[in-house]
Amino acid sequence: MPVISRFYGIIIRMYFQQAEHNLPHIHAIYGDDMSTISIMSGEVMEGKIPPKALLLVREWLNLHRKELLIMWDTQEFKKLAPLE
Repeated sequence: MPVISRFYGIIIRMYFQQAEHNLPHIHAIYGDDMSTISIMSGEVMEGKIPPKALLLVREWLNLHRKELLIMWDTQEFKKLAPLE
């Protein structure tokens, strides 16, 4: 699973599989916690991460939503700027 970005101890990944049929989403990993988060709404679809980490992920999602949706559709991986 390619790493798209890293910031504040959070790793953002996305699967690139033709068989993927879920809504567009990312995987956020923070320590031992992992969650699947909707690109469109920022809602947690599965798993959990601490609330502060989730707020940071949602802020990052708001900055990169368009790029993430393009990556989801094209399956062309690229790194995105971290949250600063």
